[in-house]
Amino acid sequence: MEKKVLVINGAGGVGKDTLCDLVAKHFRVMNVSTIDPIKEIALQCGWHGEKDDRARKFLSDLKRLTVEYSDFPTVWARGQYERFMESDLEVMFMHIREPEEIDKFVRATEGRAKTLLVRGGSRMKKSSYGNVSDDLVENYSYDLYFTNDKALDETEREFVELIKKA
Repeated sequence: MEKKVLVINGAGGVGKDTLCDLVAKHFRVMNVSTIDPIKEIALQCGWHGEKDDRARKFLSDLKRLTVEYSDFPTVWARGQYERFMESDLEVMFMHIREPEEIDKFVRATEGRAKTLLVRGGSRMKKSSYGNVSDDLVENYSYDLYFTNDKALDETEREFVELIKKA
């Protein structure tokens, strides 16, 4: 199989990680996020892994600062991409929230990365998180869209087919 590189995005709670786990049952997967290294920094600043709105805003603001100062998230993501390309892994999911950061990563892969928005269907209740990283996920023209609103077995089948065709 040709290596697949997908920027995956969607509001909190739509099932992005679950979908990535389902794909990992079929392919060798790298599943990383540009917020991962920011979380390491946040731990040193007193964050304890909370996932409430206040913590989500803190992580978003901290990421924005590292982007402005040194473009750290994109540099880190490019390194992860290079690791993936040198590996025997087949699918890379790169979680990126901000539209301008998505564009930077797609350019860093010379257009190889495809973009994917996951939506949660009618069961999604929350529409605002109070930070630009979460609130602007719909403000991008994605290559692929997936609505996660079916039973798990049907979702798995449909999502794996989408990845195969990506």
